This record gives sequence, C-alpha cells and structure tokens, in this order.
Amino acid sequence: MLTRLSLRLRIFLFFCLLAVGGLAVSSLALWISYRRVADPELVNAFIFAEILMAFGFVALIAAVWLLFDDNVAKPIERLSAELRARAHAGVNREMDVQAARYLGDLAPAAAGLADQLSEKTMSVAEAVAAETAHLAAEKQKLTALLTDIPVAMLLASPTHKIVLYDGQAAEVLAQISHPRLNASMSEYFQMGPLEQAFSKLTKTGLEVGCTLTSIDGTQNYMTRMKPLGDAPGYMLIFDDSATNIAPEAARPLVYDFALLNSAANKELRTLDLRELCFVVFDTETTGLLPHKDEIVQIGAVRVVNGRIIEGERLDILVNPGMPIPAASTKVHKITDNMVSGAPGIAEAGKVFHQFAQDAVIVAHNAPFDMAFLRRHATRMGVEWNHPILDTVLLSAVLFGASDTHTLDAVCDRLDITIPPELRHTALGDAVATADALVRMLPMLEARGMTTFGAVIEATRQHGRLLEDLN
Repeated sequence: MLTRLSLRLRIFLFFCLLAVGGLAVSSLALWISYRRVADPELVNAFIFAEILMAFGFVALIAAVWLLFDDNVAKPIERLSAELRARAHAGVNREMDVQAARYLGDLAPAAAGLADQLSEKTMSVAEAVAAETAHLAAEKQKLTALLTDIPVAMLLASPTHKIVLYDGQAAEVLAQISHPRLNASMSEYFQMGPLEQAFSKLTKTGLEVGCTLTSIDGTQNYMTRMKPLGDAPGYMLIFDDSATNIAPEAARPLVYDFALLNSAANKELRTLDLRELCFVVFDTETTGLLPHKDEIVQIGAVRVVNGRIIEGERLDILVNPGMPIPAASTKVHKITDNMVSGAPGIAEAGKVFHQFAQDAVIVAHNAPFDMAFLRRHATRMGVEWNHPILDTVLLSAVLFGASDTHTLDAVCDRLDITIPPELRHTALGDAVATADALVRMLPMLEARGMTTFGAVIEATRQHGRLLEDLN
C-alpha cells in the first residue's frame, strides 16, 4: 500500500509517526511521574508541562519536516523526473544539480550518468537520422508517384479502420468528413456493401468490386477491394475518383501499418497507451470566463501510436458573436475583422467534435477549454462524452505536484521549443501540448502506467491542481 504513495507523502507520514511516538513517550513518562505526586499544585504543573512539550514536539518536527521536504524529498523527486525525461523522452538539456545540492554527490553522479547516456544516444541518433533521411526520400518518391496516379487508394484493417490513405483518397474522404488515420470506415460510408465485399474477399482471396454510398446517402463511389497478401485488412481503390478531385490539391501519404493489427472491442481502461488515438487541442477566447466569454479559434492535432500525424490538423477561426476585447487581441492577435466571415461556435464545434470522434481528447488545463464547448453542446447538436487527459495532471504525476505546471514550464522541462510567433495561437499551443504528450507517454510507461486506466487513476490524485488553477 505505502509503495503506491509518493516519496514526499511517505516522508510526511514518517514524520507524523515520529511526532505521535514522541508525544506518546513523553505523555507516558509524565503520567508515571504524575501518579507518584500528591501535591495538587505539582499536578497542575505536570499538565502544563505536557501541553508545552506537545506543542514543542509538533513545532520542532514540523520544522524539521519542512527542511527535509524542501532540501531532500523535492530534489530527489525532481532528480528522478529529470533522469526519466532523459532516459525515455529524449530530453538532452543540462541537469539542474544546484537544486539537489544537499544530496551530496548524488546529483553530480546522476548528471555524469545522464551525460554519458546522452553521448551514446547521440551516436545512435546520428545513425538513425541518416537511415531515416534515406527512408524519407524513398517515401517522398512513393508519395509523388501515388499522387500522379489518377485514382484514390486507401488501406483498412479487418475492423474497417483506416491504416493508410494517399493524396487522392484524402480528397475523396474530405468530401464526406475529415480524413483521419484509425477512423472507422462507418464514419464515411454505409457499411452494408463494404462488409459484404470484405466477407467475399475473405472467403475467395480475390479482388471484389462494390459500390459504396456516403454516410449521408448523397454520393456513390465505384470501388475495388483487393487483399493485402499475408497482411490482414484490404486495399480500397476508388475507380471514379479522378473526376471528383482537384489535381492541385494533393496531400502527403499518411499511414501507420501498426494499425492493421489494432485491438478491437477492448475496454478503454485496459488499452495500452500506444493503442490509443489522441486528439490534442487548444482554444483562444475573448476572455477567461467560460460562462460568458466565447471561443475565437480552435486548433487540434492527432496523435496515433505515440506520434503526431503531420497531415491531420485542424485550425479554425470562430466568430464569437461579440466584440473581441483589445486585451484579448493583444494576447492571441485575433481581431474582429479576422473572424467576421468565420463560422460560429455551433458549426466550428461540430467540425471539431467529428475530428475528435473515437479519440481521447487531450488539453493543457482541459476543464477550461471543455467548459466553452460543453456550454454550446446543444447548439452543436453533439455530446462531449469523450475520455479526457490533462497534461497539467500528467506533468504533476511525472514531475511532482509542487512543481510549476504551466505549458511553458512543461515544455522547458521536456526540451520543447515553442516558436514565439506560434505561442498563444490555438494550433501552436496544441502542437506544443502534443509534443509534450508524446514525450510523456514513454515516461509514464517507464513508471509502470502502461494502460489508460492506470494513467487516469494516477492523475486523480492531483485533481486539486486544476481546481486551484481555475
């Protein structure tokens, strides 16, 4: 049981036990002496002495505990978090050994070990970077070739989740809904013909032709379904897509082949962190009061299998239906003229809701941003019942509740640089938060929190942070 408590809490409980033990021993000694005294005046003196001793013990032990907490417990907690950041999140900045100066040679020794680890990591990273550059060049050639082919193509898993889509397929899907990795085909097409074709493909192993209808019933697509050899899932080719797309609007090849073997129908709490799809978002608003201020911008990015998907971003200006105060414009640089022709929160919120479908929503101080969205849920015609993770709480779990947990502080600890021109823009802050999330995921796994349920349980211990923040 005690091993589940934080180091600082265990030390605090130790000093509490010390205080209780000291009071018990002194009380027992005075009680034995009191039993041998007959003089009433001396009895009163014993009682007064016990009261003074009790206050003295508590004050002394509290003072020693505060010194121990500030100079030993907090530095140990901070040092362990910095080591984990270097071991699991790729952080390479210089360690703060001054904060742990009362720990003797522990901090310099840890810094030396971290430097050696960084040197070895850098040599490996250089080799990986060279190979990655080669693979990136190959991918660029493949993307260019696929973009030139006048048909759209995507790959899907056996559970009908999108695993890959090319530039042409992105345009086809965009006619129905925002194209997204790990999104279900049921968000785009009526599933009856698709499931029938896949059933036939599974039985025969041969190419199957089928006509797909968009989910709203307004568009039909002539497609061919092909097997993927030994791999599970299928390839879907849109034969008539060339007439429906703009040739100048090609998008990069977006894929994650690990999704071919993604788990189906597992309970959310039991899913590994790597199996989750995250949508990291941020908003800019007319002010800081969710009950009366309004959103002026929504920015979001998607994280799948622990990496940010570059081709899947959302950046929407929102007409707040009210003047934007000059003080707010000074922060986020959004003016009334910029949002004059933008959609209202009902339309913009619905677009974001669809973008975040079947994903865990992540934000820095999520209650603040979600309060704006939930207030207008009825106008949007949606329910905001997504599972939510808060990077403020993740930071508290990894770096200790006593540390500072602003977005700037978290990014500084994780060696993330936010370009000044993107700070306090919805998309810029969303990307920074996503970078922080990607670096924190392996740190959480290293602490034994490998499932979504375990992470949620750990964050609940720090819920008071968000109450104080808001």
